[in-house]
Amino acid sequence: MGAESHISVNGHNHVLYKENALSKEELISKSDAFYKHLDERRSVREYADAPVPKEVVETIIKTASTAPSGAHKQPWTFCAVSNTALKVKIREAAEAEEKESYESRMSDRWLKDLEPMGTNMYKPFLEDAPWLIIIFKKVHDLDSDGKKVNNYYVNESVGIAAGMLITAIHNAGLVTLTHTPSPMNFLAKLLNRPSNERAFLLLPVGYPKTPTYVPDIERKPLEAISKFYE
Repeated sequence: MGAESHISVNGHNHVLYKENALSKEELISKSDAFYKHLDERRSVREYADAPVPKEVVETIIKTASTAPSGAHKQPWTFCAVSNTALKVKIREAAEAEEKESYESRMSDRWLKDLEPMGTNMYKPFLEDAPWLIIIFKKVHDLDSDGKKVNNYYVNESVGIAAGMLITAIHNAGLVTLTHTPSPMNFLAKLLNRPSNERAFLLLPVGYPKTPTYVPDIERKPLEAISKFYE
């Protein structure tokens, strides 16, 4: 007799997990292929003006929303912006914060570490990319009466969703860049977000400009980032 399709746990319905059983060889091959695919991902700062279908943006956001979260609260909102005038406003506000950072907030060491990246206070990609996705974290939720409802492990949950969004963008054949102008309060104001939401990360999404050059950098090898206990 097979397992039940669903059971009750603490009065809540649980459904049977559908296992995707693979052989050892399939596991090795599949994980290696996925690693090689993601190892091709790079942060891109120059974008072509080619449009990206809204349906693609919807799908990559749905993909990110499959991320695990504390008590399954899903404490995130993904704001997707393609409106040209709004992107201009976002760029203007972001560059104002970046100017402060580069001229007074960042230490000399920080600026030195950024030199290989070729970054500066100017962020044309905020206008050039066909889409901007701004991830907001919900520090708490609000019920129908406007009262606070707890969320749990908010930063961890939203961080995982952000990583899955970046992966989904790359998997779709598009490029992105993690942008965190600090402080980011202007984003909540420009996008008219409620008081319980805080900007977490901004991602431009689109195709790379041709030609585009990225820093010639290397990722740390496995032995530098891991420790196995066997």
